[in-house]
Amino acid sequence: MELISGNRSSILFVCVCSCKHVIPHTVAPFLLSQSSRNLKICVKDLRTPHGVNLTVLLSNSVPLSLSLSASLVKFEDCQRSREVGFVSSDPNFSVRPDGTVYTEQEVVLTELAVQSPEMRLCEELKQKMKYKHNICSGVFPRRHQRGSSANGLRRQKRDWVIPPINVPENSRGPFPHMLVRIRSDQDKDVGIRYSITGAGADQPPSGIYNIDPISGNMFVTQPLDREERASFHLRAHAVDMNGNQVENPIDLYIYVIDMNDNRPEFQNQVYNGSVAEGSKPGSSVMQVTAADSDDSTTANGMVRYRILSQTPHSPIPNMFTINSETGDIVTVAAGLDREKVSQYTIIVQATDMEGNLNFGLSNTATALISITDINDNPPELTVRTFSGEVPENKVNVVVTNLTVVDRDQPHSPNWNAVYRIVSGDPSGHFTIRTNPITNEGMLTVVKPVDFEMNRAFMLTVVVSNQAHLASGIQSSLQSTAGVTISVQDVNEPPIFPVNPKMIRFEEGVPAGTTLTVFAAQDPDHFIHQIVRYSKLSDPANWLKINRTNGQITTMALLDRESIYVKNNVYEATFLAFDNGSPQASGTGTLQIYLIDVNDNAPVLVPQEAQVCERARPNSRVNITASDADADPNVGPFVFELPSFPASVRRNWTISRLSGDYAQLRLRIPYLEPGVYEIPIIVSDSGNPPLSNRSLIRVKVCPCDDNGDCSTTGAVAAAGLGTGAIIAILICIIILLSMVLLFVVWMKRREKERQAKPLLIDPEDDVRDNILKYDEEGGGEEDQDYDLSQLQQPESLEHIINKPTGVRRVDERPVIAESQYPVRPSLPHPGDIGDFINDGLRAADNDPTAPPYDSLLVFDYEGSGSTAGSVSSLNSTSSEDQDYDYLNDWGPRFKKLADLYGGGDDD
Repeated sequence: MELISGNRSSILFVCVCSCKHVIPHTVAPFLLSQSSRNLKICVKDLRTPHGVNLTVLLSNSVPLSLSLSASLVKFEDCQRSREVGFVSSDPNFSVRPDGTVYTEQEVVLTELAVQSPEMRLCEELKQKMKYKHNICSGVFPRRHQRGSSANGLRRQKRDWVIPPINVPENSRGPFPHMLVRIRSDQDKDVGIRYSITGAGADQPPSGIYNIDPISGNMFVTQPLDREERASFHLRAHAVDMNGNQVENPIDLYIYVIDMNDNRPEFQNQVYNGSVAEGSKPGSSVMQVTAADSDDSTTANGMVRYRILSQTPHSPIPNMFTINSETGDIVTVAAGLDREKVSQYTIIVQATDMEGNLNFGLSNTATALISITDINDNPPELTVRTFSGEVPENKVNVVVTNLTVVDRDQPHSPNWNAVYRIVSGDPSGHFTIRTNPITNEGMLTVVKPVDFEMNRAFMLTVVVSNQAHLASGIQSSLQSTAGVTISVQDVNEPPIFPVNPKMIRFEEGVPAGTTLTVFAAQDPDHFIHQIVRYSKLSDPANWLKINRTNGQITTMALLDRESIYVKNNVYEATFLAFDNGSPQASGTGTLQIYLIDVNDNAPVLVPQEAQVCERARPNSRVNITASDADADPNVGPFVFELPSFPASVRRNWTISRLSGDYAQLRLRIPYLEPGVYEIPIIVSDSGNPPLSNRSLIRVKVCPCDDNGDCSTTGAVAAAGLGTGAIIAILICIIILLSMVLLFVVWMKRREKERQAKPLLIDPEDDVRDNILKYDEEGGGEEDQDYDLSQLQQPESLEHIINKPTGVRRVDERPVIAESQYPVRPSLPHPGDIGDFINDGLRAADNDPTAPPYDSLLVFDYEGSGSTAGSVSSLNSTSSEDQDYDYLNDWGPRFKKLADLYGGGDDD
């Protein structure tokens, strides 16, 4: 079974070369060259877009003509010669001038003959042409099986062998388009049905390929896209009418020939790179990459790069170049200076077809190249000399600011300035701190300066960068400057030469004793000033100071044992001030160390003790002596009992246990219980010694078996006799009697107050009273109030039925009500004044109106208001009225009845 009908033959490919380059997809193991000049064959008229395959059919003895697998191609050599001679490289074959190929002898194509050297030549051409498809498969048939027969060699049936089928992508048709014809040599004997299977036929994506089951013609039904699928693997089947397999299935490999239908695409539209200023030519900057979806093994997918433009063109227009294959951008020339150009913008173009601008597709991207800073500019001080002034005795004061210029990257180690004082300040009075924002040097005083010692300073300052200068950059002379600092004289406070000053005196120094002269000195030598003194602190008020010369004198006795003395030292502070402007003052501390003298007699503790009435081993009192003085005016102490009264030594004895302790105990076996005051004389070791007679109250009481005083014994020992107890009881009785008398007096006064007659009826009590309204009861449930009493009565029945007597102030007399005018429903605006006057006149003549000003409702819409009159106090009527009824209104209107009713005062 063959692609082209005829005798069984081998298939060879002839490579057709152009004068400039090899046309793609033209590979063959046999190369034909021109016999005379050995020139390459040129293509004059090529109607297919991707090269030409020439097929030569070789048979054992029958010559076959040279045919084209694509469309018609005419050839001529590069010299435009019309006659071209061909020479075969295989002596078994010959090619005539008309292109006919003959076999010179009987040829048996064995596997060794096919695969070597022809297959090796095909593989070499495949690698040279950079083909990724297995174009050599199927170039030659499988080896023939050699058998024996009576006539010698016997030809064996071979399997189907179909070379790969190449179909260009994006074909415009018409469709369906025939690709190949599949035919079995048994179709003459039986009816054959052909079919194809595989992806693209009966499997997704199905319907791309189909085959005529009768003729075996296979078609492609639609345009192909190599970027979606680059190849198809189908299987062709041949069966008879009964479905029996006639031929073994044949593999069909269809390769989609790539077309240049995709532009290169950059991974980013903007690339960012950097290179240090001053870099040498050839320094790597960055890499840009573009991908092309076309076949990268062909020129369609081979991308090349080039730089279209550079902005700015400083120092030259072409500071950078790009590797056309890898996209690496490198520097071309020296002269990169960040201080002049900090960033370059480069437009990069990527073109396929190996960069052919006529046939290739292009795309562009932007590369931003930042020039990074190096320390190639040393800092420079703006002037060669700076000046400033500073007050003496001041610290942390900025004297002057040192300004500097640095063209490197701001706020970077290449820009940050570091200042140093190299001379003029051996004592370290000044330092220079860098302002991180302005990069200025702040010359600051860190150690007080003295005008009397140094009136001016001359400093030498050097400035450098935090980072070292780049190699080959020399430091500028302008990085050094001088600084002149003037010291200002200020009024300094007086200073005590020795502060604090310690002096030693014995305690007990009498008042008026001169202790020392505590004088201060004025450090302002160039100004004559007067120093005065005053006392600032004297806790015990023992001292005074002379205002003029600072002499210290005592005003009281100095006592070492005072609470104001700490560790034998008494401290007082004094103030010294001058008469400068402004006035300055200084303080000094005087410490007086007081030497102890024996001026305090010892005392005994405890002051009270308790012993049993009978002498027992534990019936004794331990006594301790203490002295406010210091050594050697303290112990060891001497303890003794006085000889008077004699009962002391007769009943008691004392013995010293140590220098500070003694023990008092009973001398006799039994002593009457009670409280005894025992005098004890104790003497210290001073020179001369001081003695003290101390009394100790000793309670003698009966004791139990444990040696503890019993309760009755303790009471008896406390000294409370019968007289004392009686006195206490009498006091209690007197106190109770006073309380009882007070209670009786209070009750009698309350009774008298209640029995005193009232001047007026409590109902008509008109005195002001305090009414408490904010008392909170138990809630609404316990408040059973008659709220109707708070409402205005609708009738006068309760007034008419009330007996004659004093009436309530909020009731009106029982008299016929006056007739008030009725306001018309639609009054004229001019009638309003007349209506008011009529109402006022009726109110003046109404005897039931209250005798005080009240609100008169002229037009009330409600349920019968009783406020039907206005007061006559403001009435303009001059008619006489009878106000005698005011006498019946109670005491509140008594005065008013006298005024208007013609009473006694009239």
